[in-house]
Amino acid sequence: MRNFFKVVIVGGGTAGISVAARLLRKSKGLENEIVIIDPASKHYYQPLWTLVGGGASKKEDSERDMASVIPEGAIWLQNAVKYFHPEQSQIVLDDDVTLNYEFLVVASGIEINWSAIKGLKEALGTNSVCSNYSFEHVDYTWETIRNFKGGTALFTHPNSPVKCGGAPQKIMYLAEDYFSKMGIRKNIDIIFGSANPAIFDVVKYRTALEKVIEKKHIDARFRSNLIEIKADEKIAVFENLDTGEISEIKYDMIHVAPYMGAPAFIAQSSLADSNGWVDVDMYTLQHKKYANVFGLGDNANLPTSKTGAAIRKQAPVVAENILASMRRQTVQSKYDGYSSCPIVTGYNKLILAEFDYTKEPVESMPFNQAVERPSMYMMKKDLLPIMYWDGMLKGTM
Repeated sequence: MRNFFKVVIVGGGTAGISVAARLLRKSKGLENEIVIIDPASKHYYQPLWTLVGGGASKKEDSERDMASVIPEGAIWLQNAVKYFHPEQSQIVLDDDVTLNYEFLVVASGIEINWSAIKGLKEALGTNSVCSNYSFEHVDYTWETIRNFKGGTALFTHPNSPVKCGGAPQKIMYLAEDYFSKMGIRKNIDIIFGSANPAIFDVVKYRTALEKVIEKKHIDARFRSNLIEIKADEKIAVFENLDTGEISEIKYDMIHVAPYMGAPAFIAQSSLADSNGWVDVDMYTLQHKKYANVFGLGDNANLPTSKTGAAIRKQAPVVAENILASMRRQTVQSKYDGYSSCPIVTGYNKLILAEFDYTKEPVESMPFNQAVERPSMYMMKKDLLPIMYWDGMLKGTM
């Protein structure tokens, strides 16, 4: 096997595939000079899992063979990275093969730690303990919701970064809407236990979502972090992050957003900052220490939400700056922190949050996006998946 490539991309998710596709579109000289390293055999469009958990989409529509999304002209190496040696422009794979590169793109996503909440891993997918953050278990979320007849429905958001920060609350809104449609809402108490200080970071959308919570009669408890599930007793244990006080909630169903963090092989490398994320310039996405290394997506230490929409704006910046570096030019393309969160607030209702590093709205539609709209729901459900598979992964949007 070859041991040198002009561009090595670690990660075959949204970020890695998008950058590879853009580089190949921009430079014909890179055909067969880009290798994408990822051990997974499948590629997932994870934003669909909220709708799958709410019974509005099929999980099979979120899955494709990895081989089918690798851009023509790129090489896929179904392997994993063990070590980075950026001083030598080398990586070492799991089978101890060393690869040399001219440029490295680190796009390995975020790692889910199911074990960080005591009792969660063992209980997941059973006894009304569900989570949309797993392809394997997302169907069980819908099974739990549609078979629920009454009692306490508990939804949680952890004290860690998460991919798509709005997802833990989206499924709660869908569940509430379903319970209402089934005429059983009066029999159900809905509690949102969130480690965050508020329902959303951006004031405009926070205000709108606070009204949604009030309208839906949801008991939102902030700075409340789930630390344990006692599945046999159906008890959730929370820590108040301000006071340290421990409390328990008796539930009849629980949807858990698990702890997430930087992938271990990145966190333990010289590419990482003190929190384990790839340490890049927040505008150019170039590594702060190694000029021929770039990072984007969920594994980067960018002070914005970890979403596919953010990657859509980051990928062109990385591609342009790699090509500029190849020409020995100054990197000039800049990322402004744009991210978007289509917040499903019920069936056929959605608030489209768009914002940048300043936490100010950066809206792309000619109307107030903090208003719940059926049109925006249809965009998420029907249009965005097409844009993803046929546009973003092809490097055209």
